[in-house]
Amino acid sequence: MAQFTKTKPKRRSMKSPTTSSRMTSKDVVASLNKYANPEKAKHALRFFKTGKGEYGEGDKFIGATMPEIRTVVKEFRELELTQVQELLDSPIHEHRMAGLLIIVDQYQRAKKDNAAQTKLYEFYLKNLHAANNWDLVDVTVPRVIGNYMQNNPSEKKRLQTWANSKDLWERRVSVLATFAFIDQGLFDDSLTIAGILLHDKEDLIHKAVGWMLREIGKKDQKVEERFLQKHYKTMPRTMLRYAIERFDKRRYDYYMGRTNTL
Repeated sequence: MAQFTKTKPKRRSMKSPTTSSRMTSKDVVASLNKYANPEKAKHALRFFKTGKGEYGEGDKFIGATMPEIRTVVKEFRELELTQVQELLDSPIHEHRMAGLLIIVDQYQRAKKDNAAQTKLYEFYLKNLHAANNWDLVDVTVPRVIGNYMQNNPSEKKRLQTWANSKDLWERRVSVLATFAFIDQGLFDDSLTIAGILLHDKEDLIHKAVGWMLREIGKKDQKVEERFLQKHYKTMPRTMLRYAIERFDKRRYDYYMGRTNTL
């Protein structure tokens, strides 16, 4: 009788058939295009103010939603930075969002590898131009730039440079980066930036600073109110309304000038 030796079955790889070295930006674009929606793209053009002279002038959309973009990002989370670069250089908003979210994903998964996080942080800084609308800034800046600065305080010197920039999005980056500090109960940098931007001419900055002050108030309302007591009479009304949104009616009315006493 013939003797047969048992061989162990080969373990199946859990990796996707498409390895990181074979993934390309074109694959990401093809996956995003599956979610293209002309009607949603039209709405996005209006919502993100892409008309002549507006803050998002010239931006282009395919109409993919954030949940859909995140689905694609999960598939391409190992994309090499050379390919991410191509997404960040794209004129299409959703391409840039996907590229920035891939940076966020890789950065967060490298939390025990300071060298890897430094590389991703510096890559983001090199491509700050790609975060050129409020959603691109708000969704990604605190998680990479803010987090890195929190762990590497010498980098915080960039914040005031950005706050004094003529570029709207750099000024917004200076605000949103500090949300990582607020989350840790640290407010000094945020209040410094708020002071610099107190009389900014852009509504998007008024909203961002007001939102930042509101977040400080969630952690420590006394700190927020000390700042408001100095500035509430002269700060833009939109900024003030955002800052006091969660206050009780008595305090809200006081800061809005409807009553004279707290």
